[in-house]
Formats: sequence, C-alpha cells, structure tokens
Amino acid sequence: MKWGNNNMQENAVILSNTEIAKDIWRMEIKTNLAKKARPGQFIEISVPGFYLRRPISICEIKDESLIIIYKILGQGTEKMTELTSNDLLDIFGPLGNGFPIEDQDKVLLVGGGVGVPPLYETAKQYRLKGSKVDVVLGFNDEESVFYKEEFEQLGCNVEIATMDGSVGTKGTVLDAIQAKNIDTDFISACGPLMMLKALDATYTKGYISLEARMACGLGACMGCVVKDKEGNSLRVCKDGPVFEVGKVAL
Repeated sequence: MKWGNNNMQENAVILSNTEIAKDIWRMEIKTNLAKKARPGQFIEISVPGFYLRRPISICEIKDESLIIIYKILGQGTEKMTELTSNDLLDIFGPLGNGFPIEDQDKVLLVGGGVGVPPLYETAKQYRLKGSKVDVVLGFNDEESVFYKEEFEQLGCNVEIATMDGSVGTKGTVLDAIQAKNIDTDFISACGPLMMLKALDATYTKGYISLEARMACGLGACMGCVVKDKEGNSLRVCKDGPVFEVGKVAL
C-alpha cells in the first residue's frame, strides 16, 4: 500500500461485479480508500493487460467499500467485466474535488448516462441532511436506464428522460425538468458535455462535474485541461472534476 498526501494506491478486493443495464456494470470493492472518499470524487483503476489507468467515478461510499459503475466503452472496460469476486484490483485515489454538500432545503440532481453514478452518494448525503432532493436522469432508451429505484429508496423524487421516449419524458433532461415543473434552482449535475452546456446556460447556482480523458489523474500531465471564462487553464482531474456553475467555458 502506497500513501500520498490525500490518496493512496492499493490492491483492493472485488466483492461483486455484475451487469445492471445494457453495457453498464456495478462493481463493489473492499478498500481503505472508502475512509477518505467524498461524493463526486473518482479513482484510477489499473486494468490487467493495459498500460494507462481508467478514471472511474465513485458511486457510493460504504464503511469499508466503494461502489463504482462503469460502461463498456472499449477493450479496457470490457476486460473489467471479466473480473470476479475475490480478484484483486489495483486502484489509486480518491482523486479530484467532489460535490460540496451545502445547506440547501431543495436540491436538483441531474445526470446523463454514465454521469449518473457520482450523484448517488451526493443524493445520499443531502438526504441525511434532510434536504428535499429531485433527481432527473437522462438515457438513450429503456435498456440503458439504471439506479432509478436506488435513488427512490433514498427518498428522492426521480424523473426519467429518454431520447426515444420509451420511458418517462421523451427528450432531454431539460425537457423532463420543464414537463414536471421542477422549480428547484440549485443543481448538481454530471453527464455529457452538451447536457452540461445546456444546464450551465440555464442555472446560476450549484455545481457541474466534467467528464474528460485523463492519464495521470494528479494534474501533472496536463492532458485534461479546460479553460475558465477568463481564459485561465483548469485541470479537470485536479481542479475538478466538479466546478461551480458558470465557471468553466463549456
């Protein structure tokens, strides 16, 4: 086990690894990183046989384990589906700045596709504070929907948007927000860039979490740089992935 200032590298033990939707897998790993993790952070995973680590957001934080949810997007994540209980997984983290849990009576959480997972722990923490939490999740179709029931079990009001209209509101998450008359003005969101652009143009309070290709995960390689509205460089892995609404030039 190797320790850094705020993170560590560890061979974690896989407790389970199961498919929960079309090409979407849920993995629980027993790790000491759980004691240090915060909502919205991520870990870097070393997949056997592949050189670069994969950044995967943290979905849920338990006392002695972390739950991550990942989508099959290439050979590396496809290889991850072959891992089974009691296998060891080389992980590094927790990394990045997560979602601040503020004193808000009402919070709107908006997720799209693989941007949904980091919102679960965020929702859990807000519910523990007694906040009313509206959750709007966007997917392509019914086969891609996941974690609706899990958010509902936390006591959240959950609305679904699908692009083909097979479940919930047909269209985008913004279409669902309008259709369901959700007037909460403080958001935390994660998902595709076009979704975040639309939310950033609509809301003035809250946070968005950016997705980016990363190599080191520590801000050293400068491979995930974005610009703020003043033209300054920001590293998604180190300065983010969570930023205040209106800060980043999307």
